[in-house]
Amino acid sequence: MEVRVVTEGPVMQIRIDRPDKKNAITVAMYAAMADALEQAAADDAIRVVTIAGSRDIFTAGNDLKDFQQARPKGPDMPVFRFLRAISGCPKVIIAGVSGAAVGIGTTMLLHCDLVLAAPEASFLMPFVDLGLVPEAASSLLLPRLMGRQAAARHLILGEPFDAATALHYGLVTEIVEADRLDERMRAMADRIAAKPPEAVRLTKQLLTSPESTVAERIALEGSLFEERLRSAETAQALAAFFARGK
Repeated sequence: MEVRVVTEGPVMQIRIDRPDKKNAITVAMYAAMADALEQAAADDAIRVVTIAGSRDIFTAGNDLKDFQQARPKGPDMPVFRFLRAISGCPKVIIAGVSGAAVGIGTTMLLHCDLVLAAPEASFLMPFVDLGLVPEAASSLLLPRLMGRQAAARHLILGEPFDAATALHYGLVTEIVEADRLDERMRAMADRIAAKPPEAVRLTKQLLTSPESTVAERIALEGSLFEERLRSAETAQALAAFFARGK
């Protein structure tokens, strides 16, 4: 299997596993990842999804030969299903990047909530060099993250960048040694899975909601805050908090 999906308790682990082809993603692999993310979104028992590649490479991006044979022709194509699934997933997504993350290997990270990277990780978006244009809403999200000029440097000039630069941009959350990447991802996933689930879901929803004015966002947060105060989940969390203080 070129995409391995394992669910252990509240954590679904997705691993791109095609090292002989530098983890290049085929149409079938996009379908498998979309299936997994859609399953995670629909399953209340799954709280966190992790996505990783191999130690030597995260992914070389699209398998271009496979893509030429099955060119995207509509919204139901597996690549578009995958992009909708990862961008709209209500569960927390943690990515672990070791080695190169090329093309969609970089742009998919814009839709992850937390990204861990090994020191030797590298990032490259060679769309223009291949006569293509950016995807995964990267033309919108990258300028917001790093500024228009830096985004142009990487999307138009196609210059690569390293893990330290990705951390500076805010694309990466933390740099972790490659041999500890899986362990750190799992520890972070378990930590999130132990938190009140609806509070986590709503916080992710707020973080990924469309832009609004400060006043609009304060109002939205306020209404959700009031609902939370009346919830059984919050009552249980507060009781546990006060019990620890005794």
